[in-house]
Amino acid sequence: MAGELATPGDIAVLGAGMHPWGKWGRSFVEYGTKAAREALADAGLDWQAVQSVVGADTVRGGYPGYVAGATFARALGWQGARVTSVYAACASGAQAINTARAQILSGMAEVALVVGADAAPKGFFAPAGGERPDDPDWLRFRVLGATNPAYFGLYARRRMALYGETTDDFARVKVKNSAAGAANPYARYRKQVTVQEVVASAVVADPLRLLDICATSDGAAALVLTSMDFARRQGVTDPVRIRAVSTATPRYPRTVLDLPDIATDSAAAVPEPETGFRASIAHSAYEEAGIGPEDLSLAEVYDLSTALELEWYEDLGLCGAGEGAKLLRDGATALGGRLPVNASGGLASFGEAVPAQAIAQVCELIWQLRGQAGARQVPGARVGMTANQGLFGHGSAVVVVR
Repeated sequence: MAGELATPGDIAVLGAGMHPWGKWGRSFVEYGTKAAREALADAGLDWQAVQSVVGADTVRGGYPGYVAGATFARALGWQGARVTSVYAACASGAQAINTARAQILSGMAEVALVVGADAAPKGFFAPAGGERPDDPDWLRFRVLGATNPAYFGLYARRRMALYGETTDDFARVKVKNSAAGAANPYARYRKQVTVQEVVASAVVADPLRLLDICATSDGAAALVLTSMDFARRQGVTDPVRIRAVSTATPRYPRTVLDLPDIATDSAAAVPEPETGFRASIAHSAYEEAGIGPEDLSLAEVYDLSTALELEWYEDLGLCGAGEGAKLLRDGATALGGRLPVNASGGLASFGEAVPAQAIAQVCELIWQLRGQAGARQVPGARVGMTANQGLFGHGSAVVVVR
């Protein structure tokens, strides 16, 4: 619990840094190097102090994207540090954090630098080129034409059918997040919008409009993680700490469509799991951290679309099934509400820079728990949680405490 002494699983976060999100037309290496240097400066440490570099991978046709750890180590200047590269689609950043945490807790390193950066294509993400009939991500584009926005639209339509949610409910998520993003200097979109503007924007994948769906962006984020002993030796007696990292996978059978898989499993012989995949991500993190939803001060969740943010409210246990829109309408998840969600502005304000976004979520929690979030500050923030999901059963959640 926040406010208590550090637990054996805690690691310290001494530095957080980002490169602003946008479309800058430069290399992801440049973005990541800037974020790394900002994180090191924030930690008050020289690059030579880093003993391990963990890079969250981009997806590129050439080797630099697939060996991001070494790419950033080289850009910062070879100095002999241990290096790791991690790929888990949208969960890459959290998996990279988890890798660095494991190294620190095992004694392999005392100081680790985690970096994720991307220079994203225009439009929606598509699979890499080539013929790959055994790749479900390739197949869902080739067989179904199911782009990511199409998938988001299916999920939104499901919520409308199950819970009676409306396009105005979805639009309110964008309105909330745009108000928070307007106060974030790292956000790409810093303009507040109205429900009317969201609903009037072009239909992309019915019932979702252009302003319901996140863009693809360039951007980067980095963290300097250390052992608690190292932090104390640096004179940091009460650092913000990472207490839990969940990297849960689904359980069979899966009865709700979840791309890139284009079929569900039968529950005729094996009963459906009590907890769905996304809810299990949060549950695992709560269990490891020894907390519950009632302990959270704020959360950063993966709002690829407005409707998916409402689903995360329920998966994190902030409300019951079908109650996400009511929680939003009551103002509970807005800045100034009982439990702000996406105080950063979320992907609605940033867009997707895939390897960086789970790290960026943690950066926001660090600044919030330090009281450094400026106009979007959540008063008295002590416990924060992130949640996101990557392709192929890569789930992740991070619990940060002060």
